[in-house]
Parts: sequence; structure tokens; C-alpha cells
Amino acid sequence: MAWALKLPLADEVIESGLVQDFDASLSGIGQELGAGAYSMSDVLALPIFKQEESNLPPDSENKILPFQYVLCAATSPAVKLHDETLTYLNQGQSYEIRMLDNRKMGELPEITGKMVKSILRVVFHDRRLQYTEHQQLEGWRWNRPGDRILDLDIPMSVGIVDPRANPTQLNTVEFLWDPSKRTSVFIQVHCISTEFTMRKHGGEKGVPFRIQIDTFKENEAGEYTEHLHSASCQIKVFKPKGADRKQKTDREKMEKRAPQEKEKYQPSYETTILTECSPWPEATYVNNSPSPGFSTTTHNSLPVSSLSTLNKQNLLPTATPQEAQQWLHRNRFSPFCRLFTNFSGADLLKLTREDVIQICGPADGIRLFNALKGRVVRPRLTIYVCQESQQAREQQKHENGDGSSSAYFVYHAIYLEELTAVELTEKIAQLFNISPRQISQIFKQGPTGIHVLVSDEVICLVTVLSVTVSTAETNDGYHIILK
Repeated sequence: MAWALKLPLADEVIESGLVQDFDASLSGIGQELGAGAYSMSDVLALPIFKQEESNLPPDSENKILPFQYVLCAATSPAVKLHDETLTYLNQGQSYEIRMLDNRKMGELPEITGKMVKSILRVVFHDRRLQYTEHQQLEGWRWNRPGDRILDLDIPMSVGIVDPRANPTQLNTVEFLWDPSKRTSVFIQVHCISTEFTMRKHGGEKGVPFRIQIDTFKENEAGEYTEHLHSASCQIKVFKPKGADRKQKTDREKMEKRAPQEKEKYQPSYETTILTECSPWPEATYVNNSPSPGFSTTTHNSLPVSSLSTLNKQNLLPTATPQEAQQWLHRNRFSPFCRLFTNFSGADLLKLTREDVIQICGPADGIRLFNALKGRVVRPRLTIYVCQESQQAREQQKHENGDGSSSAYFVYHAIYLEELTAVELTEKIAQLFNISPRQISQIFKQGPTGIHVLVSDEVICLVTVLSVTVSTAETNDGYHIILK
């Protein structure tokens, strides 16, 4: 056999030959299925390749993020190497999230010395549940009236300012914090993963959640709408002590695996670092409008009508369901309006204290029961006042000789809460339809007809007062004389 030695071909010749052979081998793909021939560019344009391309890590994978959030809870050891970490939490237990400033020198100078706003939420990890999040949360609210999915443990938190939780968003809290100062926020998750499983026969595998934090800086208008950073981690929530038992079970299973099998799993870390992610789609609602506090909300769009059956303090039995809804809104019971949609005033008033506490929880239940029963604070001082007219005085003198009778006077009650002269002035002015500025001084007629100037001390010494008012108009306004 003779060997022939050939000279090396040029790179261009080799590449052109490979391309021709590669195109030729692809030209027949799909012909046996009845489809026309297509090029490799058509294959790469398929959605599946586009999706994989979008999931590839960016070139700047090792970039330093401006902030870092660390959840002080151990990760599970039963997670494979290339999967996302999973952390187990106990229902209702307080867990610390450390808010760390990772900025390099000179990075984001516009937030130096200023506050940023972070919105913390617990959301579904599964895409199927994300699509039906509203229905899932409404169902949870119906089964757990008065409870929240996510709460802040404010006494344990450090460095957070103006914490807020909207009663209509059970899974969201927000707060301000200074990146230059130590900040730790403690959270409590009150729902468990098995509450959202399709079938509930016991022993179901709970659905995973996500803890996500979106941070915003203040714009020129003073609104926190400019996005800075977002990060999240995967969690599962168990009944109290359940997370500890699950962590122990996973650790024991890993110890029984062969060494080569253990290499396929991540080690368990003492803390969980939230990884960077896209902003939550609903995070754009953040603005500078007043956010309700932990137990308050405002509803200004409700029509106010038929006030004849709606007392400012008490709910009357004759109130219709619509009027009962208005009463609940005005008395800060908006989170429970859906539960009492078809309740009339009589229906609400028939509820016992135990019924209301069971529906609304202990705190709001007691408050609602007291409001329904009209338990108002008694005034500190009651003054019965009537206006003395010249015609009445002449008529009394004519009939009685001394004008001592009060048959022709109609008395009005004035209730004082603060026991101050200013409060008395305002109440008298309101009673006689004059401006408080028109009343220059108020006197109490004392012994031998002397006029004693009414001060805060004088009012505090009075228990119940029944007087007639004589007004004397002067250049500097009315002088009110209490006889």
C-alpha cells in the first residue's frame, strides 16, 4: 500500500467544504414528514431556542449588585447542584432579613444620605398559581378572615422607617430604610404551603412560595417609583416546628446516600442569599400617595346617602346592606366588608361577641363589637344652656314678679371632652350659629352678681352646669354671660 502525502489545505478551503457538507446534510430534514426543506437559521429561530437563549446568564454575571438581602434561615441540603436553593420556614415565626449596601465607591451617589423604599412580598413560585393569584388570595382571606399572609415584626426590626401594610394586599409590606445604616427587617409568614394544594386529603406536597424584595429610589417629585434592585428566594412554609423536622429529614436522607451521589447536591448553608430577579409586575403601583397603615385604610369613592338611618356613631337596625357597608367603611372595618356584603344593620346587631371575634379575629372583633353596640365615651362635662331673650325676661317679670321661672326657656346640652375654654367657646358658637371669633370673652355670673372670667381651671371645677346665656354685643365682639 502506498501512502500519498498531501500538502495542508488552506483554512478557507476546509471551512467552505465543511459548510457545504453541513448544508447538504440538513437540506433533507423534514422531507419525510412532507415538509419543505429549510435552513439552519429557521431552526434557530424556533421559540424553544429563543427561550433557552433568554435564560442564559449575561456576560456581566459576576457584577456587584448595589444591594444584597440575606434571609437568616438555613437552606435545604436536598437540592441539586444547578437548582435554585430552597429554604424551609415555620408558620408565624419571625425570621430576619438583613438589608446590606453593596455599592462600590461612587456608585449611585444620588441615594447617598437618602432613604430608599423596599416592597417585600410573598408570592407563588409556580406559574400556574401566579396566573390565579387573585382568586387564591381571596379564597385564603375567606377561610382566614382578619389574618394576613405576611407581617412585619416591628419590635425586632432595626433601621426601618414608616412600615406600612395595606389591608387589601395581604401578602405585601413596605418600608423605608437608609442603606448607609444597619437595617434588619423581621418577617412572619402566616400561610402554609399545603393550604394551596389542589387536593387536601393529608400528606400533600406543599406548593413553594417566593420571597421577593423590590427596592426603589425617590424621583424629583418625591415619589418612590425609580427601580433600583430586585431579588428573591424560594421557600416552603410549614406548621410550627414543621420546618425543623423537614430540615432534619432531608439531612438524614443525604447522609445515607453514597459519596458520589452526595456530590450532585448542594451543601446546606446557614443563611439564604436572595438572588437578583426581575421586578415584580405589580411593583409599578408604588407612588407617593398616602399608604394605609397596619390597621387603617381610606375609601373616598363611596357615596354618602340616606344618612337618616346612619348615625355618625351607631349603626341602626333599619340600615340597609348598602348603608351597613358605608358604616363599616367609615369606622375602619373595610377589610371585612366582603364578609358582610349582604348583612343589614339588624343582621350585624344580632351578632354576639363570640361570633364577631371568630369572624374578624380578637383585636378587630372586639373593636367591631363595641362599635356595633354603640359604646361611646361619656363626656367629661355636660352644660345645659339656653339663650335668654329680652321678651322672655319681660314676660317672666309680668307673670311671676321675680323672673325666677324657667318655663319659657328651652335648654340645649353641650358636651365637653377636653374641659377647655376654647372648646366651650366653639360649642356655644356652633349652638347659636355665630363664629367663634365673634365671642371675645365668656363670664360666669358669681355671688352678688359679679362676672368671673371663665378659664380652663373654672371649667375643671364644675361637674354639671345648668345656665342661661345672656349675650352682650360690644365693639370687640360678643360677651357671653353664664348665669
